[in-house]
Amino acid sequence: MKPLQNRPRRSVADLNIEIVEMRAIDYGQVLELWQRSENLGQTETPSEFMSFLDRNPGISTIARDSQQILGAALCGHDGRRGYLYHLAVAQSHRNLGIGRAVVDRCLIQLDALGISRCSIHVYTDNEQGEAFWQRAGWRLRNDLKILAKDLGS
Repeated sequence: MKPLQNRPRRSVADLNIEIVEMRAIDYGQVLELWQRSENLGQTETPSEFMSFLDRNPGISTIARDSQQILGAALCGHDGRRGYLYHLAVAQSHRNLGIGRAVVDRCLIQLDALGISRCSIHVYTDNEQGEAFWQRAGWRLRNDLKILAKDLGS
């Protein structure tokens, strides 16, 4: 068996993977991917998912081959800033550039809408996730803290 460092590395281009707009019909497969992924927290209900896509048309992104969704991220904006949520890549297809390709498409869509900055939330104990984002050129903001309040019942 060849050592890992000498094996040819596969990439998105080698795998015939499409990076395309997430649609409402994708919910079932996207939810399965999110549920199999670590460090994502609570995901959207079907109605929350549909509402998010309706408010942010064309921005959220999936990576898929002919059989399944391999990567996904919700992406939206408030008219001023963009936000990425729930980036996930199937365990079997990590380290191939799929996550980066999904994020790149989201950022291109935001930029086309005139959104000049995008933010993400990463759990404090998600070292792997934080490392991914920093390798991709994202910076840690030490000047902010996030506070939240749950609404409703």
